[in-house]
Amino acid sequence: MTNLAIFVSGNGTNCENIIRYFKHHADIRVRLVLSNRADSYALVRAQNLGIETRILPKTEFNNPDQLMPILQEFDINFIVLAGFLLFIPDFLIDAFDRRMINIHPALLPKFGGKGMWGHHVHEAVKAAGETETGMTVHWVSREIDGGEIIAQFKTALTPDDTPDDIADKEHVLEMEHFPRVIEEVIRHTKE
Repeated sequence: MTNLAIFVSGNGTNCENIIRYFKHHADIRVRLVLSNRADSYALVRAQNLGIETRILPKTEFNNPDQLMPILQEFDINFIVLAGFLLFIPDFLIDAFDRRMINIHPALLPKFGGKGMWGHHVHEAVKAAGETETGMTVHWVSREIDGGEIIAQFKTALTPDDTPDDIADKEHVLEMEHFPRVIEEVIRHTKE
């Protein structure tokens, strides 16, 4: 059995989608949702679906003596970052090498790196006059948004699309593809 932890900072639509996708899965289950923010609505979504939650502010998250025991308590062997806004400390990257993935709301390597999250990404896509955008799932590495790309999905843009329109189009891709990509990645890491 693969036990997932989902790390979140915000609203949690991806988090809820992932929990629902794996609810009755034979080999993968979501055991924990962890947030750096007590006001993250993702925690409410997880609790409503019967998933354990924990809150670790930045200083505690960056302390291996605080974070690692929680992951051990839930026997976590795979981590999914779904709108998690803290930098990932080296000790966690080392402990979960090729067992931690992130979703990014653009087609990396464009529009990635420090400061490129959420609406900032969609505003940058609009400002650049892109004709398409999409989502990227990648391995977490020491370079922000620089890990090896696992999967990308694209959607067309029009000149009339606002940053909100771009966000909505990209979010549709996340809802459709992210849980399945997680499942495929886990299946391949077991082979």
